[in-house]
Amino acid sequence: MPEGDTVLHTGERLRAALVGRTLTRTDFRHPALATLDLTGLDVVAVRTVGKHLFLRFSDGTSLHSHLKMDGSWRVFTPGQRWSSPGHHARVILGNRSAEVVGFRVHDLAVVPTEQESRFVGHLGPDLLDPEWGPGHAATAVERLRQQPDAEIGEALLDQRVMAGIGNVYKTEICFLLGVSPWTPVAEVDAERTVELARRLLSANAHRSRRTTTGMDVRGRRSWVYERTRHGCLRCGGKVRVADQGVGTRARPTWFCPRCQPGPAPA
Repeated sequence: MPEGDTVLHTGERLRAALVGRTLTRTDFRHPALATLDLTGLDVVAVRTVGKHLFLRFSDGTSLHSHLKMDGSWRVFTPGQRWSSPGHHARVILGNRSAEVVGFRVHDLAVVPTEQESRFVGHLGPDLLDPEWGPGHAATAVERLRQQPDAEIGEALLDQRVMAGIGNVYKTEICFLLGVSPWTPVAEVDAERTVELARRLLSANAHRSRRTTTGMDVRGRRSWVYERTRHGCLRCGGKVRVADQGVGTRARPTWFCPRCQPGPAPA
């Protein structure tokens, strides 16, 4: 599942493959962009903000994409066989040395670069912002505290509080805080929550495999996430899983009742 660190890694790969090069091929397989042709433009920058990604072009426009639950951007050499079926491709950008394909990237739009804020202006501080400082942390803490009655698990997924957290980090942050994901925000240390979120995402910003335990060993990279069969990595107790959220926002949420006391579904 794409989260802030995944998008950052994606941005780095696209930057290496596209920036400073002229597009020799563009193919948009998206209804709203089907007639768009960017051939001849240079890619001048790649920007990531939380789960959003922007490709900036030399004509002053930007291609915005959001990976949602299963989207991905992959880089191939020209003529190389793709690693996903062609009917999943939504956009193809090529130059003389690389072919970049966006698979299942349904949210695509081209806007003037100066209007990128239309997509990210409402977001909280980006946890992987290279200029992160005390002001960013203070803003995230304030926004978190503005939802005192919300369940901490849902508040962590609210990109308006801080950008970049997905279901994996939500689950693992709650574990490391020692609270049930259904605990009200008012009962959680907001400063520690923001500091922990920033530290976890930063630690994985340049890793090829995500780990929230500090161990890059198969079966030991998470404390409770997807560990219903193996048990809590800390205490060995049974890990439970239950949906949190309503409708399309519902997400499976793993937790250890022994290590994470507090409210939980029956």
